[in-house]
Amino acid sequence: MDRSESAPSGDPDRPDVPEQRAGDGPYLRVKDLRVRFDTEDGVVRAVDGVSFAVDRGRTLGIVGESGSGKSVTSLAVLGLHDAKRATITGEITVGGRQLVGLPEEEVRRLRGRDMAMIFQDPLSALHPYYSVGKQIAEAYRVHHPRAGKREARTRAVDMLGRVGIPQPAKRFDQYPHEFSGGMRQRAMIAMALVNDPDLVIADEPTTALDVTVQAQILDLLADLQAEFHSAIVLITHDLGVVSQVADEVLVMYGGRAVERGSMEQVLRRPQHPYTWGLLSSVPSLRGDAEADLVPIPGNPPSLINLPSGCAFHPRCRYAGRNGDRSRTEVPELRPAGEDGHLVACHLPADERTRLYREEIAHVGVAAG
Repeated sequence: MDRSESAPSGDPDRPDVPEQRAGDGPYLRVKDLRVRFDTEDGVVRAVDGVSFAVDRGRTLGIVGESGSGKSVTSLAVLGLHDAKRATITGEITVGGRQLVGLPEEEVRRLRGRDMAMIFQDPLSALHPYYSVGKQIAEAYRVHHPRAGKREARTRAVDMLGRVGIPQPAKRFDQYPHEFSGGMRQRAMIAMALVNDPDLVIADEPTTALDVTVQAQILDLLADLQAEFHSAIVLITHDLGVVSQVADEVLVMYGGRAVERGSMEQVLRRPQHPYTWGLLSSVPSLRGDAEADLVPIPGNPPSLINLPSGCAFHPRCRYAGRNGDRSRTEVPELRPAGEDGHLVACHLPADERTRLYREEIAHVGVAAG
């Protein structure tokens, strides 16, 4: 169902939100986002100055290890952090409307209708007491209070069918435990899209699924994006997934953005040693079958006590090549030589290019 059909001008079911027009810029714009949590051990700087933008019909992949700040960023966009625990600053603009500082009730009206989320674990996200169809229908009626139960059921059954669930009318009355893992993920996608949102955030949507089902889910997201023209933010640690679906890529480490650019720039011509480490950890069908994968040494840093300077320097084999700058100076995102390609690294551009060609270009997604 087209957005203009589901929410005509003056529809009392639709919150009074200014509609973004073509040419108004990205549908989602995040600028200098910072998220802090006060704990007994200290302040957790979960997100530290992250900026990005996503147009409608485009997909941004946010990648990084666990603890890099990916999910915290997405939850901040949706307004799902506890205001009593989290301190959020910066700008989050959705469809031309600033969300940071907006009253919770207004954010709640936008959530589900203008922006929605596909959670990582559908079994825990879906309520075990209610049927799958009833939960999807409820999500529809929240934003269409004049809709009756029959209309909501029809809409839910239609969405179950559109995400590829067989016998959707029968499946409507079944419970989450009666669905397979892949079907539960499809049901979560149906719930996220039941109100035709313009922004969809997918948090690890293919985790714990076998490769065949993963491919089906990714194809489904691409098909639905083409139909609804939604902006998609894909949160993942899987560079193989990103290479299949993303238009732009943001690499996060220690709560910060360390590289940003188009999919081709970041995955085919990466500039940051952390991105090289991620690529070296991914097997390639075109690479040397006998070559060992190269893990990144060490562990991600504590977000309470980040290393001084570049947060990646304790794990970076190239940190000593620029004197003490890596240990004393926090690198800023700067142009990496190509239009729109940004990197936060102290290594000179010509040296990064040489190191990549000699040591990394033949491995992982870069070789695929």
